[in-house]
Amino acid sequence: MILLDTNFLIRMLVQGTAAAVRVSGWISDREQLCTSAICWYEFVTGPVDDHGVGLVVAALNNRIIPFTGDHAREAARLYNATGRQRRMRIDAMIAATAIVGHAILVTEHTDDFAAFVDFGLRLSG
Repeated sequence: MILLDTNFLIRMLVQGTAAAVRVSGWISDREQLCTSAICWYEFVTGPVDDHGVGLVVAALNNRIIPFTGDHAREAARLYNATGRQRRMRIDAMIAATAIVGHAILVTEHTDDFAAFVDFGLRLSG
């Protein structure tokens, strides 16, 4: 499973971008794509229109992973293990969703998530 970070959700709507090309390839290869409820929230706060939202929902096959108690516990573990930096709170939640779901997190901002790799995050740029 491939969990798309917010920036991939945004950029996949822009024809010809690296994100759009990669997502198209994954869909052709029948890879299962998903995102976290955290990324979904960031995405739908926009700017994006209903058409764009519909396209992304279709590409994800509506696989938006809810943030559960297990995710919260894992996010807290990541946050605490990486020094409790306030700027890492949301990223820890996204990374936790990928770890708990055994997914690869794909993002254009690998530096933001690199600290979580030693704690089980599979990361791809």
